[in-house]
Amino acid sequence: MTDNHDRLTSFAHGGGCACKIPPGELEDAVRGLVGQPGPDVLVGLDDGDDASAVRVREDLAVLSTADFFTPVIDDAYDWGRISAANALSDVYAMGGTPVTAINLVGWPREKLPMELLTEVLRGGLDVAAAANCPIAGGHSIDDPEPKYGMAVTGVAHPDELMRNDAAEAGLPLTLTKPIGVGILNNRHKATGEDFEEAVATMTSLNAEAARAAVAAGIRAATDVTGFGLLGHLFKMARASGVGAVIDAAAVPRLDGVDESIAAGYVSGGTRRNLDWVRPDLTTDDSVTEEDLLLLADAQTSGGLLVVGELPGHPVIGEIVAGSGVHVR
Repeated sequence: MTDNHDRLTSFAHGGGCACKIPPGELEDAVRGLVGQPGPDVLVGLDDGDDASAVRVREDLAVLSTADFFTPVIDDAYDWGRISAANALSDVYAMGGTPVTAINLVGWPREKLPMELLTEVLRGGLDVAAAANCPIAGGHSIDDPEPKYGMAVTGVAHPDELMRNDAAEAGLPLTLTKPIGVGILNNRHKATGEDFEEAVATMTSLNAEAARAAVAAGIRAATDVTGFGLLGHLFKMARASGVGAVIDAAAVPRLDGVDESIAAGYVSGGTRRNLDWVRPDLTTDDSVTEEDLLLLADAQTSGGLLVVGELPGHPVIGEIVAGSGVHVR
């Protein structure tokens, strides 16, 4: 194992989307703020959706989003790939297609070689190329902590947007990627162990799932990132004025997650996610605290949580009348 002081993750206070500002604190900070409302702002600040959407023609909406974070793993190239896939995911979660992106970089240039930054940027470039999304510039700062991500612009038809305030009772919930990457990334940071399945999951684009969802007429979706499955589902249910039920046993999980939870590799961000949702959370007696920690795990570049069925992906619960989230 590489000496900890030479590892990329040793320069980060948190890993990936686990370093996000906790959802409760963030909501307190932005409460009462308004953007520039108007008939062409289709999705704005109101419900904390994945990207903004502004109509520029009757048949065209422009989507805008940005996402960046600290190193989630030690391999610079793979970190770049993960960060790019994560940033692009916000456009896919809205049912859109990314059309261009710019890099966002913070780099401790006196502590880490610029050659390492080149590898990060190369990883981002390769994933953006796979998404057919040209990177057309960027911005960088000298930063004591390395950070990388992208601002992404996408397009969608205004009538085909997938939103987090459009969930309807009686519809199933589908999840397109397994969860647990936050726990495995936390274990990687602590031990140096590599988890290839987690890297493959995080670097996979949500493009195909988004296209299938739009083609199926699905109108409510979000992606599962830093607030965990529970947090993002709660946000969607609350914005839509409905409740939700999760079947814990139906939620796909990565290999090695259960033993990692038992060994204590749970990030502070994951625990804060659970604390935030708990007042609106009910459970069956069979549901354990470990189950809840997994469901609240702060994901990086997670899958789409879709209100509806997508062939080939598991149904993990349903939208119901009422409020809050129930885990059974």
